[in-house]
Amino acid sequence: MAEADREIIKPEMMKSYIWLQTSDGSLQQVEQEVAVFCPWICHEIHSGMGSSKTYPISLPSRVSPAMLSLILDYCRFHQVPGRSNKERKSFDEKFIRMDTKRLCELTSAADSLQLKPLVDLTSRALARMIEGKTPEEIRDIFHLPDDLTEEEKLEPIKNTIDDPRIRLLNRLYARKRKELKERERLKNVEIEEERVDERSVEDLLSFINGGDAESKVVKTSKTKKKNRRRKEPQKNTPGNDASTSNSTSLSSNAVHIDKQESNGLDFICHDAAACDHLLSDPGNPSKLPYIEEGFSPDDEFDDIDPAMKEKIDK
Repeated sequence: MAEADREIIKPEMMKSYIWLQTSDGSLQQVEQEVAVFCPWICHEIHSGMGSSKTYPISLPSRVSPAMLSLILDYCRFHQVPGRSNKERKSFDEKFIRMDTKRLCELTSAADSLQLKPLVDLTSRALARMIEGKTPEEIRDIFHLPDDLTEEEKLEPIKNTIDDPRIRLLNRLYARKRKELKERERLKNVEIEEERVDERSVEDLLSFINGGDAESKVVKTSKTKKKNRRRKEPQKNTPGNDASTSNSTSLSSNAVHIDKQESNGLDFICHDAAACDHLLSDPGNPSKLPYIEEGFSPDDEFDDIDPAMKEKIDK
């Protein structure tokens, strides 16, 4: 075998590999000369890690298998010496042609491996995407939720370099904040005006006249009556039956006496017209009222109370 052939084969024979473990636990064998292009992996190799499958280099959590494959492709191209700047620029332009999500993930993974050239490349690509866009358009590009209030969106920007454009923008934000406060004030006034009492006139009058208090008094009196009715059956015990019967007999006696008194009064003047005739012509015996034989006025008044009899005699 010629010496030139040995020189070509010798580098292939001497090529060494290292073991890398991604965030999902999968292992991957990579050429050492390619992996050392990343400063973070190079530091781990010098620490004695990655030489065998049992002692792999555990990559940061932001480096997924898909992102690791892209980073290794970038390193394989750029670690080869002798490439022109035109070739590198053409490769980079094609390399970053991907959707926004993958570009953000690649930027994060490259940053965790301290691969600054790739971080700069992807960051410039992201900057071109959002250049001249409004905040709403930027949220749409990166699929970000709009969780900021209007006041937070109008907060002044820090102008550390005394940029006149930032000064004008902060003046515009200040004017918009003032308009926002005025709208909020008018809105609160409208809400207060809409708070109208929907009660009818009768309800208002009853409220003014203390209708609520009177209804409460009526309710309390009704409840007291109910309580009394509930207690009355309990009071009617066997011991109270005698008193109830005595009161009943007394009331019946009183009614009987009243009837007798009324009968006596009816006898005195049972016919007002007859009394008038008798007084007008006392000498005419035919005008006298008929009285049964053997009747005595004393017999009629025997049952009358003595006090009442004295009044009648007078």
